[in-house]
Order: sequence, then C-alpha cells, then structure tokens
Amino acid sequence: MKIIVVSDTHMPRMGKKLPERLRRELKGADAIIHAGDWTKMSVYEELATYAPVHGVIGNNDGEELSRRFANQILLEIGGFRIGVVHGHGAAKRSSTEAYAIEAFHGTTIDVLVYGHSHIPVLKRSGGLLVFNPGSPTDKRRQPLYSFGVFAIDGKEIKAGHVRYANKS
Repeated sequence: MKIIVVSDTHMPRMGKKLPERLRRELKGADAIIHAGDWTKMSVYEELATYAPVHGVIGNNDGEELSRRFANQILLEIGGFRIGVVHGHGAAKRSSTEAYAIEAFHGTTIDVLVYGHSHIPVLKRSGGLLVFNPGSPTDKRRQPLYSFGVFAIDGKEIKAGHVRYANKS
C-alpha cells in the first residue's frame, strides 16, 4: 500500500497547481494524507481525483475547510494507527513537533504526521515514527520542496521524502 503525505500546500498563493513531481507520485497512491494548510478546497478536490484523501485543518485554512476537516484525526491504515495534526498553536515554531506529539497524549499511535513548520522530519522517538512531509509548494528556508511517501506491507511501514528543486 502506498500513501502520499503532504502538508502546507498554501494554494493558490504558493502555487497555481500541484507540482508535476507530486502529481506523478500521486498516480500510484492508495491513499493521501494532508496535514493542513490547504488554503482552498480545490486542493482537496484535485487530490481526491487520485485516491481517498484524509486530512486536517491548519492555521491558514478558512471556514469551508474547517467544516470538512477536524483539527486532528486518528487513521487506521494497513494495520497501523496514524495520528495526523497540523501542529500550529505552539508558542514557537521550534516547538511544533512537541506540540504535535502532545496532541495525541494518551492515545496509542504508531505514526505521527504533522506539518506547519515546512521542515521535513523523519525520525523514531520511543517506537513512534514522527514525520513531517515539508511542503511541495513553499519550501521557505529549506533547500528543496518535499512531500512524503509511506509504503505499508502489513508488517512494517517505511517512510521517506521525495525532494525536488522545481515546483512547476
């Protein structure tokens, strides 16, 4: 099973369309996770043409997206429990990850997906896979644009980033 993980698309301000590199990867997706800051419902609608989309709202998402998505969700995909939250609300951006982890305090999860910082993260913390896909359209101070890919085979989940220089 292949899951594409994105966050912080900030469209159409940071891109008029999804980057070609992302669209190529979406063609083989079984599911898509978006960790917030879509900014327009049209992003969801386009992603939904590729595969089922699961997502949360971010701090830049308006009323229409807030009616469609929650602040955080718990998914069960391929035998894994995946917690998804945008991560905004922390006092400083440097504490976004800790804030995201705290959002699932008391809930057993195998994977935490968060966004907000636009900084790609892939690490293990006490058996928890912690993942931030970065942004496919707004790299900010990062050298490359990025999104994530999860491969689930029923026994394990493998995660990685796809990074690229040109967002068109």
